[in-house]
Amino acid sequence: MSNVPSRVLVTGAAGRLGSAVLRDLAAHGVTVVGLDRVDPGTVDTFFFGSASDLDLVAKAMAGVDAVIHLAAIPAPDRGTPEDVFIGNAAATFVVLDQAARAGVTRAVIASSLSITGLPFAPHPAVPDYVPIDEAMPLQAADPYALSKQADEATAAMVARRDGMGVVALRFPKLGTPEFLTEYAAEYRVAPGAGANEVWSYLDMRDAATACRLGITAQFTGAHPLYLAAPETLSPYPTEDLLARYLPDVPRRVPLPGRAVPIDTSAATALLGFTPEHLFDITPAALGAS
Repeated sequence: MSNVPSRVLVTGAAGRLGSAVLRDLAAHGVTVVGLDRVDPGTVDTFFFGSASDLDLVAKAMAGVDAVIHLAAIPAPDRGTPEDVFIGNAAATFVVLDQAARAGVTRAVIASSLSITGLPFAPHPAVPDYVPIDEAMPLQAADPYALSKQADEATAAMVARRDGMGVVALRFPKLGTPEFLTEYAAEYRVAPGAGANEVWSYLDMRDAATACRLGITAQFTGAHPLYLAAPETLSPYPTEDLLARYLPDVPRRVPLPGRAVPIDTSAATALLGFTPEHLFDITPAALGAS
């Protein structure tokens, strides 16, 4: 069973993911309120400004019954460390706190595989094991990863305090097929380039679907969830990539073929999410280094 909301606030509505979410919600007949610093031009009601602006967010919540919070500085090098951490953490707190005060009972927030601390690690870092799952210890050593931990702690707080159901979607590299083509080509030529993200990806359309499922599926509490396509963006066998580039990382299960070394079973179980848009890659053998 699912409960389809009638009016949804999307922050970061003009971003790459935000735009995909708007298209997905429109296709499902959902009325959308957008909030961003740029007008996407495709929403029923739009609020211009920052997701950390308390008064603006409070106004945007009027009549809303679900929130998809995507607004964020998306990497540690897109601003000062203070801007990245404080900006992201403050925006998530304002949005979820104001949502709770407005009586909203369901929210999705954009978390990231970067919460592991691996993609932007300032010093060499590897996962404790593969496949990566929600129980694996985090190794935040940059302000972006830390901001995502703060975001997820805020989600857990409103779930405890207000009974809000929240999912924090830990997205890998997101993109359209055209965008992903560049990385697939890079990983073919330089196989180790994707090791810090375990060669994972997700089509933007599937990411938008996951956001919608997060506000419609039946559950309670706060849940961090890893998402990824079932196969990597690399043409080479996953076991061979791990043996060469992450040789000391324990493997808890076999990873045949190009299986992604991320456990996405929690997202499947909670949301019924299954990626549908898979990047077409011709498999290849990993040659000698």
